Amino acid sequence: MLEQVEEGVVANPPSRLIRLKEVMHRVGLGRSTIYRWMDEGKFPKPHSLGGYAVAWLEADVDEWIEKQVTHREESLIKSDAC
Repeated sequence: MLEQVEEGVVANPPSRLIRLKEVMHRVGLGRSTIYRWMDEGKFPKPHSLGGYAVAWLEADVDEWIEKQVTHREESLIKSDAC
């Protein structure tokens, strides 16, 4: 998973776990929307940390954001072509 580019430099650092407050800040959505979209399969699901504590893999959230940006850009290109 990790790729060493130069001695001491890692190209793909390990992902960290982020809690709901940071997820909400990063994606600009509220708690209810995040959980509703998770139920609908539109947002990544968190990982259980034990008890009631959950966290998302930072890489999963970053990937979701990238998909949203790509989808929006594709939509804009299609609408400009018409």
